[in-house]
Amino acid sequence: MAFASKSPWVIHYDGSSCNGCDIEVLATLCPGFDGERFGVINTGNPKHADIFLVTGSVNEQNIEVVREIYNQMLEPKVVVACGICACSGGVFHDCYNVIGGVDKAIPVDVYAPGCAVRPEQLIDAIVAGVAKLDEKAAALKAARKGA
Repeated sequence: MAFASKSPWVIHYDGSSCNGCDIEVLATLCPGFDGERFGVINTGNPKHADIFLVTGSVNEQNIEVVREIYNQMLEPKVVVACGICACSGGVFHDCYNVIGGVDKAIPVDVYAPGCAVRPEQLIDAIVAGVAKLDEKAAALKAARKGA
């Protein structure tokens, strides 16, 4: 097991959702589904987070906030789009202020579609994110050796 995969810390941001996916993210991290059994810890500080969980679509009001949180995270970092709104804009895609999914603002590594996304899907997405995190950590280590 690589160093990065031992305890992934996540930060969660609600872009502009109906809060269905937010409730499922919280359910994933609570004892019912127990995301902590994989070492997942929720943090409020982007500088401590490895995985960025985003729910809701990106709009004119929150695009800079999403980018700011992403830019504050240290490398390596992974973004998980949680729910169909975060993946593509969902039912809000035709709204006047909605730009689209999270990938319109920042690069997304893992997509977890659903309305609302189920905790089992979120756990799978976080596990997939940990694998991406390990890949990115290995690439950073190789780049540092080569430099």
